[in-house]
Amino acid sequence: MAVSNSRMRRPRRHPQRTCIACRRVQAKRTLVRLVRTPEGVLVDPKGKMNGRGAYIHASRSCGTRAMGLDRARKGRLPVETALKTSLTPTDRIRLEEWTRSLPAEEATPAPSGEG
Repeated sequence: MAVSNSRMRRPRRHPQRTCIACRRVQAKRTLVRLVRTPEGVLVDPKGKMNGRGAYIHASRSCGTRAMGLDRARKGRLPVETALKTSLTPTDRIRLEEWTRSLPAEEATPAPSGEG
C-alpha cells in the first residue's frame, strides 16, 4: 500500500547564515545579528530590528576578527563591508565593548530534539 504525497512530511528547513568573521555557515538561530540603523550599528539579539543585517558567532574570536581587533588597521573591517557602512567612533566603542563581553569559546547550542 503506497503512502500518498499529502501524508508525507518534509523535513523542516532552517535558514542558514554565514558568520562575517569566520565565514562558517550555520543555522540562523545560532548566530547573533548586527544591524545598521539610522541610530548606528547595533547588536540585534532577537534578530527582528529593521535595517541591513549581518550575522556573527557569539564568541570573542569572531567578534575580534569582525572588528579588526586582531590585525593592524588596513582597509575596511569585515563588519563595515557586510553592513555597507563606515563605523562611527560611537559604533566602534559600542561594538568593541560587546565583543569584550562575549565568551572566549563559542557557546554550543543545546540539542533541539528534532531528528
